[in-house]
Amino acid sequence: MKRIFFAIAFIFLLSLPSFSQSREAGTDIAAIKQYMKDRDTNTISPKSKYTKAIKSVLKQYNDALEKLDLAGTDNLFTNDAQIYESGTNEGTYSHFRQSHLTPELAELKALEFSDYKVSVMITGNYASATEIYNYLLITKDNMELKGNSVTTSVLKKIKGEWKIIIFHNSLKRG
Repeated sequence: MKRIFFAIAFIFLLSLPSFSQSREAGTDIAAIKQYMKDRDTNTISPKSKYTKAIKSVLKQYNDALEKLDLAGTDNLFTNDAQIYESGTNEGTYSHFRQSHLTPELAELKALEFSDYKVSVMITGNYASATEIYNYLLITKDNMELKGNSVTTSVLKKIKGEWKIIIFHNSLKRG
Protein backbone atom coordinates (compact mmCIF):
# COMPACT_ATOMS: atom_id res chain seq x y z
CA MET A 1 0.00 0.00 0.00
CA LYS A 2 2.84 2.38 0.85
CA ARG A 3 4.47 1.64 -2.50
CA ILE A 4 1.29 2.52 -4.37
CA PHE A 5 0.93 5.75 -2.38
CA PHE A 6 4.56 6.74 -3.07
CA ALA A 7 4.19 5.86 -6.76
CA ILE A 8 1.08 8.05 -7.07
CA ALA A 9 2.78 10.89 -5.14
CA PHE A 10 5.88 10.59 -7.33
CA ILE A 11 3.84 10.70 -10.57
CA PHE A 12 1.89 13.70 -9.23
CA LEU A 13 5.12 15.57 -8.44
CA LEU A 14 6.47 14.88 -11.91
CA SER A 15 3.34 16.30 -13.50
CA LEU A 16 3.32 19.55 -11.47
CA PRO A 17 5.48 21.55 -13.90
CA SER A 18 2.95 20.92 -16.66
CA PHE A 19 0.21 22.47 -14.50
CA SER A 20 2.19 25.52 -13.50
CA GLN A 21 2.22 28.59 -15.72
CA SER A 22 5.38 29.30 -17.66
CA ARG A 23 7.29 32.50 -16.91
CA GLU A 24 6.94 33.17 -20.63
CA ALA A 25 3.12 32.98 -20.57
CA GLY A 26 1.58 36.15 -21.97
CA THR A 27 4.89 37.37 -23.42
CA ASP A 28 6.00 37.75 -27.00
CA ILE A 29 8.29 34.72 -26.57
CA ALA A 30 5.32 32.56 -25.61
CA ALA A 31 3.35 33.88 -28.58
CA ILE A 32 6.23 33.12 -30.94
CA LYS A 33 6.57 29.58 -29.56
CA GLN A 34 2.82 29.02 -29.89
CA TYR A 35 2.86 30.37 -33.44
CA MET A 36 5.69 27.99 -34.36
CA LYS A 37 3.73 25.05 -32.89
CA ASP A 38 0.52 26.03 -34.68
CA ARG A 39 1.80 27.17 -38.05
CA ASP A 40 1.81 23.73 -39.64
CA THR A 41 -1.61 22.71 -38.31
CA ASN A 42 -3.70 25.80 -39.05
CA THR A 43 -6.11 25.39 -41.94
CA ILE A 44 -6.21 29.18 -42.46
CA SER A 45 -2.78 30.62 -41.98
CA PRO A 46 -2.78 33.46 -39.45
CA LYS A 47 0.33 34.66 -41.22
CA SER A 48 -1.62 35.39 -44.40
CA LYS A 49 -4.45 36.98 -42.40
CA TYR A 50 -1.95 39.17 -40.55
CA THR A 51 -0.07 39.97 -43.75
CA LYS A 52 -3.31 41.27 -45.24
CA ALA A 53 -3.97 43.41 -42.14
CA ILE A 54 -0.42 44.82 -42.19
CA LYS A 55 -0.63 45.65 -45.89
CA SER A 56 -3.94 47.38 -45.18
CA VAL A 57 -2.28 49.66 -42.58
CA LEU A 58 0.46 50.58 -45.06
CA LYS A 59 -2.08 51.14 -47.85
CA GLN A 60 -4.18 53.43 -45.65
CA TYR A 61 -1.12 55.55 -44.95
CA ASN A 62 -0.05 55.69 -48.61
CA ASP A 63 -3.60 56.48 -49.73
CA ALA A 64 -3.71 59.40 -47.26
CA LEU A 65 -0.43 60.74 -48.64
CA GLU A 66 -1.69 60.50 -52.22
CA LYS A 67 -4.87 62.32 -51.22
CA LEU A 68 -2.69 64.96 -49.50
CA ASP A 69 -4.92 64.49 -46.45
CA LEU A 70 -3.46 63.03 -43.25
CA ALA A 71 -6.78 62.83 -41.37
CA GLY A 72 -6.99 59.54 -39.48
CA THR A 73 -3.35 58.58 -39.97
CA ASP A 74 -2.53 59.01 -36.27
CA ASN A 75 -4.36 55.76 -35.52
CA LEU A 76 -1.96 53.84 -37.80
CA PHE A 77 0.97 54.63 -35.49
CA THR A 78 1.59 54.15 -31.78
CA ASN A 79 1.85 57.35 -29.74
CA ASP A 80 5.57 56.82 -29.28
CA ALA A 81 6.32 55.59 -32.82
CA GLN A 82 9.70 56.76 -34.05
CA ILE A 83 10.02 58.20 -37.55
CA TYR A 84 13.24 58.35 -39.56
CA GLU A 85 13.55 59.92 -42.98
CA SER A 86 16.68 59.88 -45.14
CA GLY A 87 19.04 59.71 -42.18
CA THR A 88 17.17 62.12 -39.91
CA ASN A 89 15.36 61.27 -36.68
CA GLU A 90 12.02 63.04 -37.05
CA GLY A 91 10.71 62.04 -33.58
CA THR A 92 7.20 60.74 -33.02
CA TYR A 93 4.64 60.49 -35.79
CA SER A 94 2.65 63.36 -34.29
CA HIS A 95 5.73 65.60 -34.37
CA PHE A 96 6.69 64.43 -37.87
CA ARG A 97 3.16 65.02 -39.17
CA GLN A 98 2.91 68.53 -37.70
CA SER A 99 6.42 69.80 -38.37
CA HIS A 100 7.31 68.00 -41.58
CA LEU A 101 4.50 66.30 -43.51
CA THR A 102 1.72 68.87 -43.19
CA PRO A 103 3.86 71.79 -44.44
CA GLU A 104 5.28 69.67 -47.29
CA LEU A 105 1.89 68.39 -48.43
CA ALA A 106 0.54 71.96 -48.37
CA GLU A 107 3.05 72.81 -51.13
CA LEU A 108 1.92 69.96 -53.39
CA LYS A 109 -0.74 69.73 -56.05
CA ALA A 110 -0.32 65.96 -56.43
CA LEU A 111 1.58 62.97 -55.10
CA GLU A 112 1.50 59.64 -56.90
CA PHE A 113 3.10 56.28 -56.15
CA SER A 114 3.77 53.67 -58.84
CA ASP A 115 5.47 50.29 -59.27
CA TYR A 116 4.66 49.54 -55.63
CA LYS A 117 5.99 46.32 -54.11
CA VAL A 118 5.72 45.28 -50.48
CA SER A 119 7.09 42.34 -48.51
CA VAL A 120 6.07 41.45 -44.96
CA MET A 121 7.77 39.25 -42.38
CA ILE A 122 5.88 38.34 -39.20
CA THR A 123 7.25 37.03 -35.91
CA GLY A 124 4.66 36.74 -33.16
CA ASN A 125 3.15 40.15 -32.39
CA TYR A 126 5.78 41.97 -34.45
CA ALA A 127 6.18 42.43 -38.18
CA SER A 128 8.54 44.19 -40.51
CA ALA A 129 7.50 45.48 -43.90
CA THR A 130 9.57 46.79 -46.78
CA GLU A 131 7.94 48.93 -49.45
CA ILE A 132 9.68 49.81 -52.71
CA TYR A 133 8.08 52.27 -55.11
CA ASN A 134 8.48 55.20 -57.48
CA TYR A 135 6.99 58.57 -56.68
CA LEU A 136 5.95 61.68 -58.54
CA LEU A 137 5.52 64.98 -56.70
CA ILE A 138 3.86 67.89 -58.47
CA THR A 139 4.22 71.20 -56.68
CA LYS A 140 1.63 73.97 -56.77
CA ASP A 141 3.81 75.82 -59.29
CA ASN A 142 3.76 72.67 -61.53
CA MET A 143 7.33 71.57 -60.90
CA GLU A 144 7.65 67.76 -61.10
CA LEU A 145 9.97 65.76 -58.87
CA LYS A 146 10.41 62.07 -59.62
CA GLY A 147 12.34 59.42 -57.80
CA ASN A 148 12.21 56.15 -55.99
CA SER A 149 11.89 55.25 -52.36
CA VAL A 150 12.32 52.45 -49.89
CA THR A 151 10.31 52.43 -46.69
CA THR A 152 10.87 50.01 -43.84
CA SER A 153 8.31 49.75 -41.06
CA VAL A 154 8.18 47.76 -37.84
CA LEU A 155 4.66 47.05 -36.64
CA LYS A 156 3.28 45.58 -33.42
CA LYS A 157 -0.08 43.94 -32.91
CA ILE A 158 -1.75 45.79 -30.05
CA LYS A 159 -5.23 44.73 -28.90
CA GLY A 160 -5.77 42.96 -32.22
CA GLU A 161 -4.67 45.88 -34.41
CA TRP A 162 -1.37 46.35 -36.20
CA LYS A 163 0.30 49.70 -35.46
CA ILE A 164 3.52 51.14 -36.84
CA ILE A 165 6.14 51.57 -34.09
CA ILE A 166 9.16 52.40 -36.28
CA PHE A 167 9.03 53.96 -39.74
CA HIS A 168 12.03 54.70 -41.93
CA ASN A 169 11.78 56.23 -45.39
CA SER A 170 14.67 56.81 -47.77
CA LEU A 171 14.03 58.90 -50.87
CA LYS A 172 16.17 59.14 -53.96
CA ARG A 173 15.42 61.75 -56.58
CA GLY A 174 15.52 60.39 -60.08
